[in-house]
Amino acid sequence: VQLQASGGGLVQAGGSLRLSCAASGRYARTISNNGMGWFRQAPGKEREFVAAIGWRGGAANYADSVKGRFTISRDNAKNTVYLQMDSLKPEDTAVYYCAVARSAMAASSREYYQYWGQGTLVTVSS
Repeated sequence: VQLQASGGGLVQAGGSLRLSCAASGRYARTISNNGMGWFRQAPGKEREFVAAIGWRGGAANYADSVKGRFTISRDNAKNTVYLQMDSLKPEDTAVYYCAVARSAMAASSREYYQYWGQGTLVTVSS
């Protein structure tokens, strides 16, 4: 399974961006049975959890730092997961990675993810 993240860019504080992550490859359609998540990594920092969604899209899990500002969703017919980011802050600046979980759950730990995308850069200016 290959994951292609897109939608990053430069935005002013208070603005919005919508990230997309599309799965492709021979087993792309199987990810509808798996949880999916978004992580981010700022320069000089560890990769951290941002948001995750269960296989049916009904259960979501967010990091405290983005709760109320970011919304994760998925479209299993398109093998795609989204991250709507509103009220962006300079501290949200990072490379954002999407990932496919090993199970159907909306896991928050990196070790529960098996496939990773290449990342898309989000820069929020003050």
